[in-house]
Amino acid sequence: MFRKIAISAVSALALTTGAVWAEEEVHTSDVAFSFEGPFGTFDEHQLQRGLQVYTEVCAACHGLKFVSIGALADIGGPHLPADQVKAYAAAFPINDEASNPQYLDAATGKMRVLLPSDLFPANHAAVPAAPDLSVMAKARAGFHGPMGLGISQLFNGMGGPEHIYSILTGFTGETKELAGTTLYENKAFPGGYMGMSNAALSAGQVTYADGTENSLENESEDVAAFLTWAAEPKMMARKESGFKAVLLLGLLSVLLYLTNKKLWAGVKGKKLH
Repeated sequence: MFRKIAISAVSALALTTGAVWAEEEVHTSDVAFSFEGPFGTFDEHQLQRGLQVYTEVCAACHGLKFVSIGALADIGGPHLPADQVKAYAAAFPINDEASNPQYLDAATGKMRVLLPSDLFPANHAAVPAAPDLSVMAKARAGFHGPMGLGISQLFNGMGGPEHIYSILTGFTGETKELAGTTLYENKAFPGGYMGMSNAALSAGQVTYADGTENSLENESEDVAAFLTWAAEPKMMARKESGFKAVLLLGLLSVLLYLTNKKLWAGVKGKKLH
């Protein structure tokens, strides 16, 4: 009985997420993001382009319910002017009112205008339900070591943004039907097929103000970088603090070594008879 329940739960999960579990190799592209490594930093202009891709394409189905809209003005992030953030919040739509009761105006019974102090709404009313993208770049691992040991992550990182990039660029154009649902083949998705359409993001779908080529690869890389910032908006501050801590520990180690030499100089310098 318990086994039947477990199998039913797995089947339901597969239908909800659009996953078809099969023994197929998952392909993850290695992308040279600017923020990778201990000294890497976010590209401010790339984050702004990624915000545009998210707003114009992804926000229709996916929310960022753990990210503050006001954080878009922070240094180390998209760093938008305060007036632009305010205007952006006011114009941002709430597509899933049932999941955002905190933004309901009790007086009018309608959804109020968002403020910079608000979080992004949880827009995931699509069917099947689209996952929230707040921490997706940290929740997914694109790189795995031999036998799943994760050794390559020491050199390549977790590969969360690479996983997002690979998903967006990994559609083959092939489809299949499962229980009345159309699934789309994606070489970067576990199982090979997923519920998200291959038309979710395409070349030329956004027009960049800075003149950057709006190819599928550039759009995917930009939104993957933005979602990495959304998952860890204080990454630059963390790296800066870590670097200062390493320098301080290094200086302390040198001082301790010299102190040790000084304290034991009279003893170690004597010859034993």
